[in-house]
Amino acid sequence: MTIRIFELPDLGEGLTEAEVVKWLVAVGDTVAVDQPIAEVETAKSIVEVPTPYAGVVHELHGAEGEVLAVGGPLISVADEAAAPGASAPAPVSADGERYREEERAGTGSGNVLIGYGTPEAGGGGRRRRPRRKASAAPAAPSPAPAPPRRVPLVTSPLVRQLAREAGLRVADVEGSGPGGLITRRDVLAAIEAAKAPAVPAAPAVPVAEPVPAGAVDPRTGLAESSRVPMSGFRKSVAAALSRSRSEIPEATVWVDVDATELVRLRAAHPEGPGLLSYVARFTVAGLRAHPELNGLVDTERGELVQYDGINLGLAVQTDRGLVAPAVLGAHRLTTAELDAEIRRLTAAARAGRATPAEMTGGTFTLNNYGSLRVDGSAAIINHPQVAILGIGRIIDRPWVVDGELTVRKVTQLSFAFDHRVCDGGAAAGFMRVVADAIEDPAAAIARL
Repeated sequence: MTIRIFELPDLGEGLTEAEVVKWLVAVGDTVAVDQPIAEVETAKSIVEVPTPYAGVVHELHGAEGEVLAVGGPLISVADEAAAPGASAPAPVSADGERYREEERAGTGSGNVLIGYGTPEAGGGGRRRRPRRKASAAPAAPSPAPAPPRRVPLVTSPLVRQLAREAGLRVADVEGSGPGGLITRRDVLAAIEAAKAPAVPAAPAVPVAEPVPAGAVDPRTGLAESSRVPMSGFRKSVAAALSRSRSEIPEATVWVDVDATELVRLRAAHPEGPGLLSYVARFTVAGLRAHPELNGLVDTERGELVQYDGINLGLAVQTDRGLVAPAVLGAHRLTTAELDAEIRRLTAAARAGRATPAEMTGGTFTLNNYGSLRVDGSAAIINHPQVAILGIGRIIDRPWVVDGELTVRKVTQLSFAFDHRVCDGGAAAGFMRVVADAIEDPAAAIARL
């Protein structure tokens, strides 16, 4: 019997640890290759981790709620003794299973099983290819051994997914890890070489030493009732917000908008798209008119980058905190399709099931703080994006229409933008595209 240890893989975004939320197997269970064995929570989301080994669970290296380090042991799997006449298993490196390369990008292994739910969201199980039988060849004296085909070492399912989404064959990526292990850094370097420079990662936030509860704060003289360690998610958010404030010279503008006609349109079609999906559609139109707001500032090269496409981020309040998953390819969706994707994405984010691509791939953020019964906000730009649009609650307010005072459904739009990419004129132009569409949605939809 051989016992193999599966180490907690790199789950993306340079994360160094993950918390075991739930074990999906127990000691003594029989597991198959790619079977989910645990749910773990990172600073970005909750993912299911599949095992690269088949056999019997020998040991679980950690209890539920325990934080494990990336690269540390996660689970031990024992191989039962092979039956007489059975072929011996292929050797496995100390760093993990040798995955066979995919013949073509986007085919072969299919979607890696990491617990994201739907195939569209990057979930689903891995489809394993049948092994090809070696073709018979006539015997020859002292044949020269054929050079072995390079088989890439990849232990992380998210590293494989990252390469596939970028259109890379993992066999073409040079691994810098032990024994040629391909890491996320290697894939990012290959993407940078083929396309544009990668955005520098946010600096890590140092973890403070724990202090016993009840300690006296020297500044206030008051006893501390408790100290709660920051979760990986909170540390990630803190780093992103701090970087946004320190690097981006932002400006904010507001405009009050008469949303009466939009509310009427929604009421006339109760089974149709929700109000937020209309605002999202109008936001996409505004970004098409002002593409400089759909990009980033490459400070290393001194360049303003604009994207050919829109991944519309949506601020979502969850039990873990505020996140901003993105509707990928929002510019290709109709209002009804946006509505369905927004509902799916927000549910996935609240359940911690949004994919890393959705959590980090946004190009612009829409913040519906009106759902929190708030009228206005000077939001912080979601670095490395360059702008964020907020919409407040829609309430009855006095409004002048054709010289007459009346009651209308009014909301407030607030827009924070990076002053390095545009001036107030472009920001105001974007705001008017969105505001005018909200005030006259029928005409706007006809033009879109």
